[in-house]
Amino acid sequence: MPKWLQSGRRRDICILLAAADDELTGQQLKTRLESRYDTRIDPKSFYGALETMVDNGFVSQRTDGIADKYSLTDAGERRLREQFEWMCDVLDE
Repeated sequence: MPKWLQSGRRRDICILLAAADDELTGQQLKTRLESRYDTRIDPKSFYGALETMVDNGFVSQRTDGIADKYSLTDAGERRLREQFEWMCDVLDE
């Protein structure tokens, strides 16, 4: 498994970005994850995961006013699709 997806949180962030019609702010991503997990996520931990994905080229970040907006890169989408295919293969076994 690609190292970047060994974290369920990073994987789920990528899923949310892939499903979004447009870029999402960090707060929008965090709120959606908290809703999914039904628990509060530590901001430092969340933004650390997001920054790691930006640093590794799987998520792009741009500043829009006072908010940073995020989107999935082509590399991130490829890795997410690889992960999805692997999951489908395993579940079919």
